[in-house]
Amino acid sequence: MNSDTAELTIVDTAGELAAPFEPRVPVRGSARSWAGRWARLRADPARMTAVRDSTRALWSSRLLVWTACVGTLVTFGFGPVRNAFNPPGLTRGFGWLGDLLAAPAARWDGAWYLVIAHYGYRPDLGAFTSSRTAFFPLYPLGLRGVSWLGAPPVLAGVLLSLAALALALYGIHRLTTLELAGRAAAGPSRVGDTARLAVMLTAFAPMAFYFSAVYSESLYLALSVGLFWSARQGRWMYVGALGALAGATRSTGLVLALPALMIYLYGPREDRVADFARARIGRLRPRYALRRDALWLALMPAGVVVYGAFLALGGGDPLAPFHAQDVWGRHFAGPYVGIWDGVKAAFQGARQLLSFQSRHVYFPIAAGNPFVSAGHNVILLAFLVVAVPAVVGVVRRLPLAYGAYTIAALALPLSYPVRAQPLMSLPRFLLVLFPLTIWLAAWLTDHPRARWPVLVLSGALMAVFAAQFATWHWVA
Repeated sequence: MNSDTAELTIVDTAGELAAPFEPRVPVRGSARSWAGRWARLRADPARMTAVRDSTRALWSSRLLVWTACVGTLVTFGFGPVRNAFNPPGLTRGFGWLGDLLAAPAARWDGAWYLVIAHYGYRPDLGAFTSSRTAFFPLYPLGLRGVSWLGAPPVLAGVLLSLAALALALYGIHRLTTLELAGRAAAGPSRVGDTARLAVMLTAFAPMAFYFSAVYSESLYLALSVGLFWSARQGRWMYVGALGALAGATRSTGLVLALPALMIYLYGPREDRVADFARARIGRLRPRYALRRDALWLALMPAGVVVYGAFLALGGGDPLAPFHAQDVWGRHFAGPYVGIWDGVKAAFQGARQLLSFQSRHVYFPIAAGNPFVSAGHNVILLAFLVVAVPAVVGVVRRLPLAYGAYTIAALALPLSYPVRAQPLMSLPRFLLVLFPLTIWLAAWLTDHPRARWPVLVLSGALMAVFAAQFATWHWVA
């Protein structure tokens, strides 16, 4: 028995794999309250602009993703499963058309989220299910909740991801407008162009196909953007709650405590005037005094704490989510030492590709086809090289909290490399770091000739990577 089949020893006779969730009748909300909210929304030009730009980016980018994936599958077929975790009834077995439509969403980690949503973590099964704990619980809980309303599991995951993406795009538009309004020399139209670009760059990023897959990227992005917006507005109860939810979505959610605290103490803040003038204090002295509302920030670790407590009460290890990184090949190499490991792996990968032979493997711990592994390591380093000037740009152009968050969030992939592929998943970590996108949008506004080449290249890469993902090729 292994982690893929452990549940088969405890299922009942109702055929759970064929019908993982029982539909429920959805609960209707108050039509009057929704009408009032929509009227208030339409009365605000800034919000309506954000809604229009976000909606356009959402549907056009998802249309490209599904067209690329379905077109590739119809032309070349599904490809080999490549020994991936692929349980029937959750990621496949829906008939030819159902499997075709599910392919852009239910691959690789998506299968784990679907299994967790149906079976749970089952920490009492020990090593057989310990690898599940690396996937934090909020996304599978949301997936199960949407399925409870009657949607099939894969569709529920797609709907959840799309809803979160819509909120994230709207929030990025509003946050970009807020941060750049006082910095742009050309006035409101220039700021509006930058906000629109930020939304498009997010939706058409090379790895943005994950935003509509059964993955937690879009949910985490929405929560982190909402946290920054709430902090800038001084809504600290929402900051604490969103931070707790982000911590229950993925381990890097804990890092959001750093920018939240920095915005509280140093600003910029829209809720009140600074208590201390900058000219009268040192640069390291806080500009805002601590008040009772700062206690809401103590909620931010609650998501991780509750998750660990749940595992402990179920007979498991409360620290299993962090120990599970060992199961997936990650190890602590030192602060940001993974950068050097990634450079070495990419260098050896380039040698492998230029040698035009596979008899001698230049990166000895690489598994599988040495040319495929070499190509992955070169591409991953390319993402890191592109990210470096963007990180510098965030530090220089946006409030300090944005730069601190970006650098701290990159500590996990760059300090805990994977032995066989040091920079594995780095593009997905970069995907949700929205300050990078805001900076790039501002830079492209200043360099309009580069705007369309960047957008076209990014969209083309997204289509290619999405097609690879749908045909069971490992991407990022």
